[in-house]
Amino acid sequence: MPLSSSTHHTNSANTVAVTSSSPSVHDNHAEHAHDDTVYPGKALFIVMHVACFAAIWTGVTASAVALALTLYVVRMFGVTAGYHRYFSHRTFKTSRVMQFLLAFLAQSTAQKGTLWWASHHRHHHRHSDTENDVHSPLHGGFWHSHLGWIFEPRWDKTNFDAVPDLTAYPELVWLNKYEHVPTVALMALCFWIESWTGLVVGFVWSTVATWHGTFMINSLAHVSGKQRYVTGDDSRNNWWLAIITLGEGWHNNHHAYQRSTRQGFRWYEFDPTFYVLRAMSWVGLVWELGAPPAEVVRNERPVGKAVLEKVARQLAASFNVEQLVTDARAQAGDALAHMRGQMTDAMSHVHWPTFPTRDDLRARAQAMLPNTPSLDAIAERAHQLLAERVAERLGGAGLTA
Repeated sequence: MPLSSSTHHTNSANTVAVTSSSPSVHDNHAEHAHDDTVYPGKALFIVMHVACFAAIWTGVTASAVALALTLYVVRMFGVTAGYHRYFSHRTFKTSRVMQFLLAFLAQSTAQKGTLWWASHHRHHHRHSDTENDVHSPLHGGFWHSHLGWIFEPRWDKTNFDAVPDLTAYPELVWLNKYEHVPTVALMALCFWIESWTGLVVGFVWSTVATWHGTFMINSLAHVSGKQRYVTGDDSRNNWWLAIITLGEGWHNNHHAYQRSTRQGFRWYEFDPTFYVLRAMSWVGLVWELGAPPAEVVRNERPVGKAVLEKVARQLAASFNVEQLVTDARAQAGDALAHMRGQMTDAMSHVHWPTFPTRDDLRARAQAMLPNTPSLDAIAERAHQLLAERVAERLGGAGLTA
């Protein structure tokens, strides 16, 4: 979480047809299993954090630290370019071989399988910052959104129906099933390079750091930063998160136009993942990188119907409907009895001092939201929603109650 917020491209000649042997839905909680990023198993999560302290006995060498830093950057690229921009959103195309290598690199971070990651993330974009969002700080609190939810077993399974474009590739299905193969291979390599110090400092430290760098997009990127675009959620742009996550910190940009490979829309928005992918495109390793249209970058494109409806409801909910109902009764008295047949239409044209006008709603929307060319449409829809709610309360509770 095909999805309204994502585009799905195939690799033309390399596309494999889905057959009856493709996996079925293994997630009975598909409508609830969604997230911005993905996480390791619970036991592994705890063991890896404790294992960081093994450096007390193995020691810390400069070469092991260099190995850790290198693995952090390289594998964060696997998460951002692979898990996120390619497998979740299909913002560029690549060959079948490179597709597998991206999946292998991403899974070396021990953040479960590629299909698991993509299916959960796509679902997230359907429910971002609603009560159905598994990791929203707005509904679950900061620490639950950061890491608390991973201890709930209901989020463990893969929803294969959400990723039909990926289940077409048997090698990706296999890799998703044997999710720890890349992790174990990298552990062995680190041990071969630097013995126990390489394993603890090089692998364990960099893995835990990669986890928390990824987690911060779930938590901090919905709490700290600025909103440039109206997206109907709390996604924010945060420059220092962009640094530690190779460009993922431009989260409000991403939620505004998810088909873009580049998440730093402006020239000054640091996006190393995009820079590497663009360099890869020069030598033919990837191609057809998605770009945000100019009107999106300039914030001139009206919001979509779903976002407009969501934001209008948030705006209408910021007013006290019960107080408006009380005021309506006091202002109109018995005249409201004539509105039963066409109550909503009448309410939209009745004026009394405390019922917000469209200008009032527009002013509040300006205070609540980033600038958007859809401001008037949002205010109009919110005015209609308020009229409907007041009319419903007046008609349902009795006009003289």
